[in-house]
Amino acid sequence: MEDNTRNARYNAYVESKMAKTKPWPSLFRAFWVGGLICILGEVIKDCAILWFGVEEEAAGTWELMILIVLAAFLTGVGIFDKIGAYAGAGTIVPITGFSNSIASPAIEFKREGVIFGLMAKMFVIAGPVIVSGVCASVLVGLIHILL
Repeated sequence: MEDNTRNARYNAYVESKMAKTKPWPSLFRAFWVGGLICILGEVIKDCAILWFGVEEEAAGTWELMILIVLAAFLTGVGIFDKIGAYAGAGTIVPITGFSNSIASPAIEFKREGVIFGLMAKMFVIAGPVIVSGVCASVLVGLIHILL
């Protein structure tokens, strides 16, 4: 009985501290900001093709590199976190979210030095995602070979 009361008090405390969001405005903000990021990527790709004569496949690589560097830069100057607080998942879903997940821990732990700060903490969040992706691709490749 005492555990139930303690759990109820804890749940009430957590509920009082949680951010209150309205689903529809949050979804709308995520949708338009994520869409704007994707449009920016397409503009970068089209500019690479039209202005610099890059082939379409290579232009996609340009697009990804520029978006990753831009997101890391915006994370470093503190703007990306504000955009993320406003847009939520709209900034996480595109490649910019991956860049932010690498840059944020590295910036946070830079005072610990280059090796134990920047290099060691850079993949704290993104590392498991990379390992999971590589393992999943190996597994799918093996299944494909066997079938």
